[in-house]
Amino acid sequence: MSTSVIAGFALGFSLILAIGAQNAFVLRQGLRREHVFVLCLTCAVSDAILIAAGVAGFGSLATAAPWFEPMMRYGGALFLTWYGLRSLASAWRGGAALEVGEAKRTSLRAALLTVLAFTWLNPHVYLDTVVLIGSISAQYEDRMGFAIGAMSASFVFFFSLGYGSRVLSPIFARPRAWQVLDVLIGIVMLAIAWKLVAM
Repeated sequence: MSTSVIAGFALGFSLILAIGAQNAFVLRQGLRREHVFVLCLTCAVSDAILIAAGVAGFGSLATAAPWFEPMMRYGGALFLTWYGLRSLASAWRGGAALEVGEAKRTSLRAALLTVLAFTWLNPHVYLDTVVLIGSISAQYEDRMGFAIGAMSASFVFFFSLGYGSRVLSPIFARPRAWQVLDVLIGIVMLAIAWKLVAM
């Protein structure tokens, strides 16, 4: 497996791990065993489309405008630093926990509309996939491999989250588990930011 694929997978997985409305919804639906396959596939395919757009667009732009790549590299480093510090701050504050609750069964249509809204109406998804992954992919000669790695991370993450949620539910009902996860995310983000600046 190439370095580009591994790097893309690592970045994609780190970005998608962050606690958010989309992940919480998929986790809840997984705990309730409702429309798990369709929701996981929808999330992963949406990510793949956005990642492809980012990698394709930034590859062409980096060739046409040499100044654009370093600008986006430092911009990406700033964003990752902010993202990492936010995760560490969230871990410091603590108190986050997932509450599934009891509710009536959600229809497939309602579940799909909800997850599509969480995915496509969230401005951070464009920063993570199109802007950040797209700009970082320009650092690699094998941009397609980087994109495949990042896309694979989305498929692995969402299907693991959806189908593995029954196992994780007792763990992530405790705030301490979210704190540990946030610390790990923060460290990974800051390490990637440092690597971008040091290049």
